[in-house]
Amino acid sequence: MRSLHLLAESTIPSLSDVAAAHCQAIKLSLITDTYTSNKLISRYAKCKDLRASLKVFDDMPHRDTASWNSIITGYANTGDFFNAWEASKSMKRLGFLFDAYTFGSMLKGIANGGRLMYGQQVHSDIVKMGFDDNVYAASALLHMYTKCYRVEDANMVFKYMPERSTVSWNTLIAGYAETGNLRRCVELFQCMEVERISVDDATFAPILPLLCDVDLYNLTRQLHAKIIKRGLEIESTVLNATITSYAECGCIGDARKVFDGADGYRDLVTWNSMLAAYLEHYLEECGFNIFLDMMRLRLEVDVYTCTSIISACFTDEQQSLGKSLHGLVIKAGLEQVTQVSNALISMYIKSNSESMEDALKVFERIDLKDPVSWNTMLTGLSQNGFSENALRLFQQMHLNYSLLDKYAFAAVLRLCSDLATLQLGREIHVLVVKLGLDGNEYVASALIFMYSKCGIVEDARKSFEASYKETSVTWNSIIFAYAQQGQGEVALDLFRLMTQRNVKLDHVTFVAALTACSHIGLVDEGLEILKSMRIVYGVPPQMENYACAVDLLGRAGRLMEAKELITEMPFEPNAMVWKTLLGACRACGDMDLATEVAGRLLELDPGDHCTYVLLSDMYGNLKRWDEKATVKRLMREKGVKKIPGWSWIELQNDIHAFKADDRSHPNCQEIYQALKELMNEMSSADSFLLDVHLDDVDLANRHWVVGADGFVQSVHI
Repeated sequence: MRSLHLLAESTIPSLSDVAAAHCQAIKLSLITDTYTSNKLISRYAKCKDLRASLKVFDDMPHRDTASWNSIITGYANTGDFFNAWEASKSMKRLGFLFDAYTFGSMLKGIANGGRLMYGQQVHSDIVKMGFDDNVYAASALLHMYTKCYRVEDANMVFKYMPERSTVSWNTLIAGYAETGNLRRCVELFQCMEVERISVDDATFAPILPLLCDVDLYNLTRQLHAKIIKRGLEIESTVLNATITSYAECGCIGDARKVFDGADGYRDLVTWNSMLAAYLEHYLEECGFNIFLDMMRLRLEVDVYTCTSIISACFTDEQQSLGKSLHGLVIKAGLEQVTQVSNALISMYIKSNSESMEDALKVFERIDLKDPVSWNTMLTGLSQNGFSENALRLFQQMHLNYSLLDKYAFAAVLRLCSDLATLQLGREIHVLVVKLGLDGNEYVASALIFMYSKCGIVEDARKSFEASYKETSVTWNSIIFAYAQQGQGEVALDLFRLMTQRNVKLDHVTFVAALTACSHIGLVDEGLEILKSMRIVYGVPPQMENYACAVDLLGRAGRLMEAKELITEMPFEPNAMVWKTLLGACRACGDMDLATEVAGRLLELDPGDHCTYVLLSDMYGNLKRWDEKATVKRLMREKGVKKIPGWSWIELQNDIHAFKADDRSHPNCQEIYQALKELMNEMSSADSFLLDVHLDDVDLANRHWVVGADGFVQSVHI
């Protein structure tokens, strides 16, 4: 009778044990016993062998409610809700009475699939059959409503429950946590303490992820203290959530203390949580050290580990590490995991444009590409100047409408902005409207940017008005659009309107506002806006905000104030800030300050051609030919070459690109002939004045090209 004894044990036996017990029951003629058959059905179902369960069920001469409950539970646990539903209908039709376990099994299947309508029908049956005061049925209803995101309905069920267990409280807290309602979660937790309800790890686990702001640091500490008081700090779900919570509150040191205090109780999720905490706070070196510790301990990394550490390798210095990680991915057999391949594509794209070939190889090897794969590749191609490749990729995506989403449109519209291809942009706009994505903030932002770059700010405004204006994304874009078109007052009016409507501002909003002030010369107002960022709006100024303020002062000729602002920055200025000041020095002709700034720039980025070109240009303007020659010689010694600018024009859906002294166009003879005629006409016009720097113009031949971007370029004819 040992085999039959297995059926009564609380542990789940193997499928072979259940089959052995089944054989024994047949031999002993116990298979006709309803209790024994019910046990076999239940055990087969728990071993995921639903076919065997159904065979026993079909062969039963006498079935009871427990028999039907076991079959319904089996269907529900395997995700086959509709067969579970049909079984319950058959059960009712054949006159078998439902009990609390019938409703519990049905509601579990409904909750897993989020089928609210079916859940409401079952709720109706529960009330009709008088089970509304049954704790088990009420708990199942509570769980179903929370999983269907009807947390207020769940709250009503909870309110009228005759008895509330810890599980009931935890279920409702988890439901409110899913909706992000921290206040209600804390209220329920406090009620549990008042009513002396026992709390466990499942009580704290849903609340901790909601503590994701620096203002919630004290609440995080209070909950952590309660966790320690109850001895739950080593429970894996609570431990991992506590690390994440401290990190989200900006207290990476406290997160590390929790991690260090869990030595001996860490699982892979714990390590991943600490790794993510460092990387999200831009502490890449600490993140790499955590990853190396994982390797030394021979922990088996998962998809999350790989995607996190790969995503941190985005600079030229980390490129070799990125390739090593790629090798580790191949060795671990994770290269065909789509999320990992997507992270590798992104890594190669961010490294430099020379790595685009590696990104394309990874992309082409993915068997199951998801929208992220396509969008990452599309964005990478467009951002690194591979415009034609990007457009071809978008055409492939266009053939499968399911691949076109807000991110794809945002990327291709940005491409249209960079190329100033208005006609293509309008065609894509039509497709956006057709797919109903014109109201999406990211797509609308890209449309605004595209139309403003093409000089049609009126259409940019229309796209803005058609969008949802609940976040700063579209507001920032339209403020930028007016600022860059020289309509700074309109831009600042929009900035003020944004604040009046209580739209949450971010540092990009202030970049746009400062750009508007800079373009129309409102220096003092711009400085006030910079000061108000932290004091009034609680937005810490970023590097870009200081760069805009430096540009604002530089355009007004207030170079010493600009330099003083840089020295007062709360962080070390990067090359962007110094380049902005160097440009201002060039405009004002301050050679001494320019030399000092250029020295700093050459220390930060000795391979950037812009510094050399600007400095050489300034020396040329002042006729200091020896210094100019020194700069040119230094460029040659360091192998730095000036990257030529390109101009292009769209004619009859074809893009024609040009650079200085370019003869690659098939109609180059006709173009230069027309250019020569135009130059002759311009030279003969007495009123013609062109304000350009001498170094930008070939004075000997007096031949100039005004590109589509408004910059003057010299050509040789």
